[in-house]
Amino acid sequence: MEGDIVQMGAYIGAGLACMGMGGAAVGVGNVAGNYLAGALRNPSAAASQTATLFIGIAFAEALGIFSFLVALLLMFAV
Repeated sequence: MEGDIVQMGAYIGAGLACMGMGGAAVGVGNVAGNYLAGALRNPSAAASQTATLFIGIAFAEALGIFSFLVALLLMFAV
């Protein structure tokens, strides 16, 4: 009985940790949307902001991957 409660807690924690992957998807959409809005306002400055776009997408995706790793640790290591 006691082990079942710990296992259920691990699954609940893993589910909560996976919410970070949804946040990463929202973050990537926000970064790309703001880039496109800025590029449409000032097309000549769009080329200089491409590196910033990729850095923002990389940070957002890294947070999603970290939340996935935490979820895997909670499910299989606890």
